[in-house]
Amino acid sequence: MSSAGIRSVDREDSRASLQRAKLLRGFADPSRLAILQALSDGPLSVGEIVGATGLSQPNASNHLRCLSECGLAVGEQRGRHVHYRLSDPRISRLLELMDEVLTNVAVGVEDCQSY
Repeated sequence: MSSAGIRSVDREDSRASLQRAKLLRGFADPSRLAILQALSDGPLSVGEIVGATGLSQPNASNHLRCLSECGLAVGEQRGRHVHYRLSDPRISRLLELMDEVLTNVAVGVEDCQSY
C-alpha cells in the first residue's frame, strides 16, 4: 500500500474514533442515560420523561436538547407537546449490551478512578 493509502486509512480510522467518542459522550451522563432508558419503552413527552426519570423539567429539557443535537433522540410535535423518541431502535439494544458487559466488569468500572 502506498504512503498516500496509509494516510487515507489513518484519517478514516481517526474520524471513526472521533465519531465513536462523540457518540459515547451522549451516553456519558447519568441524566442522559436515564432519558434514553425511558425512551426505550417508546415516545414520551417532556412531562412524562420528568415523571419517569425524576429529573427537573429544565434539566430534562436541557439533556433532551443535547440528545437531539447529537442525533440520539428525535422530537415530534403532537398538538401542544413535543414527544421524544430514540432516533434508532438499536440504541435500546446498546443500553442492554452495556448492562450485559457491566455484569462482567462492574467491579473494575466501579473502582476506576481515571474517569
